[in-house]
Amino acid sequence: MNGKSLLELALTTAQTACPGRVCLVVGCKSPDIVRKASTLVDQVVDNTGYRDGIGSSIACGVSACRSNADAVVIMLADQPTIAASHVRAVVDAWSGDDNEIVVSTHAGIQAPPTLFARGAFDQLAELTGDSGARSVIQSEQFVIRRVAFAEPAIDVDTEEDLLQLKR
Repeated sequence: MNGKSLLELALTTAQTACPGRVCLVVGCKSPDIVRKASTLVDQVVDNTGYRDGIGSSIACGVSACRSNADAVVIMLADQPTIAASHVRAVVDAWSGDDNEIVVSTHAGIQAPPTLFARGAFDQLAELTGDSGARSVIQSEQFVIRRVAFAEPAIDVDTEEDLLQLKR
């Protein structure tokens, strides 16, 4: 997309929305990724257990950031159409409550980016597997705030998805 990788697009969005506070969790091919992303991130976390799924990446990232954050926004590199204004809207919707989660929705479907306040850090830091943070969002201990967006986040999981996006 305009000569930028999916990762560069996501990191540029993150840096625009939350300048100086971008943490990148890497696993596979991490030295190459870190080199390419070095000017767009403020912290890099190596997830040696990346093969265990996205849960382990979330756990690594939250564990690395928890001591100096009141909340974290989890976004994915495979959603190149997410705009910085979208991420800012999620952040701005947060009341500041430690037990609040702010989720993006489109047509009633929840998807990243999602903000998790400090009260969710313990549960996020224990995630494993490939189900992401869905179990934390579904926990009844958190207040869920939803921010609806008119345009859905396009998820690029295959080369076919990428080709379709380029059209």
